[in-house]
Parts: sequence; structure tokens; C-alpha cells
Amino acid sequence: MEILAFGVQSDEKPLIERAFAGTHEVRCLDVFLNRDTAPIAAGYEAISTSVNADLGSGVLQTLAAGGTQMIAQRSTGFNNIDLDVAERLAMRVARVSYYSPYSVAEFAWALAMAVNRRVIRAASRTRDFDFRLDGLLGRDMHGRTAGVVGTGKIGEAFTRIAHGFGMNLLGWDVAENPACVELGMRYVEKEQLLAESDLISLHVPLLPSTHHVIGRDALARMKDDAILVNSSRGGLVDTTALVGELRAGRFLGVGLDVYEAEAGLFFLDKSLEGIDDDTLARLVTFPNVIVTSHQAYYTEDAVGQIIEATVRNIDDYLAGRRSENVLVPAVPGS
Repeated sequence: MEILAFGVQSDEKPLIERAFAGTHEVRCLDVFLNRDTAPIAAGYEAISTSVNADLGSGVLQTLAAGGTQMIAQRSTGFNNIDLDVAERLAMRVARVSYYSPYSVAEFAWALAMAVNRRVIRAASRTRDFDFRLDGLLGRDMHGRTAGVVGTGKIGEAFTRIAHGFGMNLLGWDVAENPACVELGMRYVEKEQLLAESDLISLHVPLLPSTHHVIGRDALARMKDDAILVNSSRGGLVDTTALVGELRAGRFLGVGLDVYEAEAGLFFLDKSLEGIDDDTLARLVTFPNVIVTSHQAYYTEDAVGQIIEATVRNIDDYLAGRRSENVLVPAVPGS
């Protein structure tokens, strides 16, 4: 079978080609799947998509009309997929339910420490041979409080690093993680976590119940000198409200690897075009904010695991098998 893979990064392409070698042919495209590019998939029974693909009703119908029966998404998140429509169209949809949690947790800490110690500003200055320390004052993490919103695999990995720093640990989730409790984490109500934490890191999936979990009221509860990190999903944070708080001079730092309106922007070069997103344009002007382009997962280890799982998902589809990765349970011939 020949598989069409959308949204393939240049670093990712040789890994994908190597993983499929000897089993299936794969055609890698650097364009992302959306309404305009969906017709390219005509004639391909199976396709693979990236996290920012548009898999809404219209795109799914175009894919189904072209003969696509299987979609293997190369990510854990699937909030970009209309699963009800996919099921009505009898399409198999699978994701990657697990990959290295350390990739995201470590990057979340990279963002936290970069904003805390003003690393971007310091590096920019020294390139101009400006070696002053003015405006670079950070603070120790040791002895301060980390609030972890979501304590699954990634949240647990983040917590272990926080424990290594010697931090007090607060957690909020629908269920307690015994490994985090062993590290000394106290589970509290979200409001208490927001009010008491010096560092807040988000590690929950984007669901209707978690959309804007950090909204206007939540931001108001946070300490004026708190650090906020989001390496999960952009929709967890009300960015407009966040910009308002930053304009008021609040927060020691904010590190965002995701943005709620990132589709059509992230993973693309917009440097010669500019953007018409006024909220994002304002956000990146704050000296205490770092925005990166959804790269927390982007390590050799994690990407390799994602691709291996994608190959298995396609093999399972062809064999009529189901696994924990399957979101829509259509099988060949069903």
C-alpha cells in the first residue's frame, strides 16, 4: 500500500521513510491537510496527518469521496478531528496514545527556566556585546511551589523534575497519581493551586471541560509574580485575557509552546508575510514572554516512537485489528 503523509517536517521525513521501508510505500508532503489540500489524497486508501491538520466535516467528506478509509494521526491530541463525521463515513481513525513524556516535560522546564532567568534577553544582549545584568534578575526554584495542572504521564515527568529542584508540589486532576503523591504532591482544588503556586504548568488534554481552564478568573487568582507554562494545547489558555494581564504588568514570565489559534501559523514560515493575528503579535512583544512553535514533543526519541506507532496503526487497519490507538472503530469491509 502507498500511504500519503501530510505535514511532514524535513527532520521527520527520513525517519518516516525508514520506518515504512520494506512494508509500505510512503509519499511525504510538507503541506498540511486542509480544505484546499484534501483533494491531493484522492486514490490513497490510507493517509497520515499532523497535529494541526484540519479534519473537520468538509475535509473528511472530501477524503472519503476520494477513497480514503484510514487516517493515522501522528499525535496524541485529536481535538482537530470530527470523530462523529468520520464514524458516519465508516473511516478508521487512529492516533498515537503514547510517546516519550520526557520530551514535553523537559521542554516545559526549558521554557520555565528561560523566562525565569531571562535567557533569551541575555543571549540577545551578548550577541551585541552588551554584558550588563540589568533586567536579568531571576530567582531560585528551590523551596518555591510548583502547581501541576494534569498529572498523567507528562505531568508526572514534570513533577519529578520539580521534585529534583526541591520544590513544594501541588496537583490538580480528576484522579490522583500515586507516583506524584509519593514525591510529596498535595492534590488541592484548582483555585488553591492557582493562588499558591509560583510556577504553574499545564498538562491536561483539550476537552470541552478544559477549554480556557486558564481564563480570566483563573489568571486573576494567580500570583502577580507567577510563571505560567503551557506545552499542552493552546485552547487551555484564554490568550486575550492573558494579554490583558500582561499589559497590567503581571507575571514574572509566561512560556507558551502552543497557541489557541496556531492552525495556519505554526510549522510555517510567515517571516516575509507578517500575520494578521493581533493577539499573537501583541503577545510576542512582551519581554517576559516566550512563544515557541509547538515543538515540545520534537525529539528524536518521541518522533521515532510516534512514527513507529503510526506504522503499527496502519498495519492494524490492514489486518482488521484494533488497539488503544483507535478512535473510530471502522475496519476494512465494515
